[in-house]
Amino acid sequence: MSQERRSGRGGARGPRQRSATAPSQRSRGGDPARTTAHRVLRAVAEGAYANLELPGQLRRARLRGRDAAFATELTYGTLRMQGFYDAVIAAAADRSVRRLDGAVLDVLRLGAHQMLGMRVPAHAAADQSVALTRAVAGQGAAGLVNAVLHRVGERSRSEWEETVVPAEPVARRLAVLRSHPEWVVKALRQALIGHGAATKEDIDEVLDQLLLAHNEPAPVALVARPGLADVEELVAAGATAGRWSPVAAELPGGDPGAIDAVREGRAAVQDEGSQLLALALAAVPGAARDDSPEQWLDLCAGPGGKAGLLAALALQQRGDLVANEVNEQRSDLVRGTLRPALEAAVGAGRTLTVRTGDGREIGADEPGTYDRVLVDAPCTGLGALRRRPDARWRRQPEDLVGLGPLQRELLGSAIEATRPGGVIGYATCSPHLSETNFVVSDVTRKRSDVEVLDAREVLSGVTDGRLAADSLGTGPHAQLWPHRHGTDGMFLALLRKLP
Repeated sequence: MSQERRSGRGGARGPRQRSATAPSQRSRGGDPARTTAHRVLRAVAEGAYANLELPGQLRRARLRGRDAAFATELTYGTLRMQGFYDAVIAAAADRSVRRLDGAVLDVLRLGAHQMLGMRVPAHAAADQSVALTRAVAGQGAAGLVNAVLHRVGERSRSEWEETVVPAEPVARRLAVLRSHPEWVVKALRQALIGHGAATKEDIDEVLDQLLLAHNEPAPVALVARPGLADVEELVAAGATAGRWSPVAAELPGGDPGAIDAVREGRAAVQDEGSQLLALALAAVPGAARDDSPEQWLDLCAGPGGKAGLLAALALQQRGDLVANEVNEQRSDLVRGTLRPALEAAVGAGRTLTVRTGDGREIGADEPGTYDRVLVDAPCTGLGALRRRPDARWRRQPEDLVGLGPLQRELLGSAIEATRPGGVIGYATCSPHLSETNFVVSDVTRKRSDVEVLDAREVLSGVTDGRLAADSLGTGPHAQLWPHRHGTDGMFLALLRKLP
């Protein structure tokens, strides 16, 4: 459902109601939900991550139930549509948003989202925004916020779209209308064509579908870690079976932590696309071995989602797993995620190890050691914008300059660490061609000891054919898409090490 339909804002509305409350009678401070949302936005502006910041702010404000849900929608909805709201605010204020104080601008963004993206009456949104401004920026700024938001409330969303969205060029139009940085729109356009998900004839339509999907809240996907939990247990707790992954379930609402399996770490919150990558790596036929167990490696394991599933799969397939992470704090997160599997491994006589180290050095330190290696490479995260709406504003084109060499070094190290006949999975949560196809081709063309496998066929196989191979691109690599598959935009390349 589109943002417009979900919010109930149509183009037929006339001028919005002005506040009937006298200034002297208005609240002197923002209400807890709006204040919490504003604090999160300010923290994000200073470098925090919304998905990490919001839960703590909700706890500190003691918000629960409807108030917590309101603060959450206000935070994430504002971050998603920030680009569009900035264009509206600039027109209503008759000045660039860069000239506005950051705290005041965030109040205006929150107010615009309430008016144009939620069912909050315009006068209530304006009054509460003015009260919040008094608390965070003083009385002087409150007059500006009051005036700007009254101008915003005089037009419907569709009328503002007609006012601020340029007709041409297409990339600029979609950047404002769908609230993405223009460089991201251009990069996604190239990715859709490069991965075979669109043609030159339909690219504008498909690109718009993708951008719209980024502006829809992602469902809460759960994974039942094999041998520790099963989908039936999650369904009995109120979830429904997943669409693609045989170990996935989807929670229609509520707190995942209220489910016993999730609270105990036997199941976890994990996107179905992320699950499929781990399942695919485990499903590729391995090299012939004697009676010794397979050795698996998660090269970049933090914060531990894929490692948690790989650990469970390794135990089922009589394998040992090393989960490597370069950052000690993230290594601690991996240990916490793997705790139930670690306990199960002791009873099964298997070994699960979490360690801290630079993945770029493992190939030289442990050549030809592992049967299966996952490289879940650091990336821009452009495939997960529906889950992390602030990422679209955080990332810059120059980030690719630093990530590209790192991704190539990690993949090269993974190949060196793999024994002949073993399998390497290279994965990113980004469809950007500079982080996907180009990385794999740059590394493999310099080597004669690597065979590229058809990742699409393997992914289709782990879903029992429900996921059609031809929906994943032209091959041999596989690309998932939010608008097509309902997952994050995960990329997977599978390689086999040759003698």
